[in-house]
Amino acid sequence: MPDFFIFAEIIGIIAFSISGFLIAIKNNLDILGIIIASALTALGGGIMRDTILSSTPFVFDSLYPAITLLITTFFAFAFKLYNKPSLERKWIFVISDTIGLVAFSITGALLAIHAEVNFFGIVILSFITAVGGGVTRDVMINQVPTVLISDFYGSIAVIVALLLATLELFNALNEVSISVVGILSIILRLIAFKREWHLPKLS
Repeated sequence: MPDFFIFAEIIGIIAFSISGFLIAIKNNLDILGIIIASALTALGGGIMRDTILSSTPFVFDSLYPAITLLITTFFAFAFKLYNKPSLERKWIFVISDTIGLVAFSITGALLAIHAEVNFFGIVILSFITAVGGGVTRDVMINQVPTVLISDFYGSIAVIVALLLATLELFNALNEVSISVVGILSIILRLIAFKREWHLPKLS
């Protein structure tokens, strides 16, 4: 399902470009810093995933990612200039970051399934694709990675991977079932954020 994969990848790039942009603005980065933060967030996880799979990273093998990143960053700049207060509202970041998280969780899991790795491999590649770019960005700007402090964030990638792996096991993996998993995962993440659900911690 190459068309569906490209669609999910583009959605993820757009969403993570916006969330990376917002993080950069929050940390008062200059123009170059903003572009780097957006690019790392949007492309970093996919590059890690493809490198592990010993394939040419999607961003290096197609113009779609670069064009999408440039267009999204351009419009983010324009919107920032003309509507500064609205751009930095918390829910804009949460929604864009959630969509990117789920979209990249799906593409990571699909590529892992296509590579015929085991359950553990599917979870790892889904997780790395979803959070790898954000972790790299956070390390670059010297802050604790979001995945380590945000409740029910990385867990979503794990849930998506397990659901898709299970669907594949029962030969039920198709565009409709993947879309249902994606929508339900987005809803779950937003509910978890709204209700401040927490994973157990060792005290």
